[in-house]
Amino acid sequence: MKITILTDNPKSWIMPYVEDLKEELIQEHEVTHIFSSNDITSGDVMLILSCEKILKNTHLSFHESNIVVHPSKLPLGKGWSPLAWQILEGENNIPLSLFEANDKVDDGEVYILDYVKLEGHELNDEIKHQQGIKTLEMIREYLNDFENRIGKPQRGDETFYPKRTSKDSELDLNKSLSEQFNLLRVVDNERYPAYFIKDGVKYILKIYKEI
Repeated sequence: MKITILTDNPKSWIMPYVEDLKEELIQEHEVTHIFSSNDITSGDVMLILSCEKILKNTHLSFHESNIVVHPSKLPLGKGWSPLAWQILEGENNIPLSLFEANDKVDDGEVYILDYVKLEGHELNDEIKHQQGIKTLEMIREYLNDFENRIGKPQRGDETFYPKRTSKDSELDLNKSLSEQFNLLRVVDNERYPAYFIKDGVKYILKIYKEI
């Protein structure tokens, strides 16, 4: 097959997994990796991995199928950072939906539903690793049965998560670390570290597991 991989954020956490996927797919398929929707050309399948812009139908028309893997059970949890928001809600069994993209936000037919199963101690890097591994598994499953794919329309009420900002990494000095442990699990020590403010001074907190 002729496969296009689109990632419009080359600094995304998913890039190492995209590189692994490319190396695997080029053994049997023609693979093109692009970083802008302006570079889309015709093909069979486009894998939209870490794409922050909503694609128009003109972009999607170049391929027979356009695939996104989103970490929620659609139509619940559309929008931004759904995995982090669900962990903050106390969830450790995180659904991933592989679905057909259209010109609306996280709206297309779902082909595969699977889960990342956490134990509750994993920190951000470990969580992202499990998400990356499961994402590749689902893509392989989809491509291996591409000719027989059958999507299911999303049903039920939809919900949306907002975009997380650095403000969402602020700790509350009036709460215990135990109460805020899930927040510490989803912060990124470099890009959006945990912090607190005391007497007008901002203090950065970084969290690691002892090895």
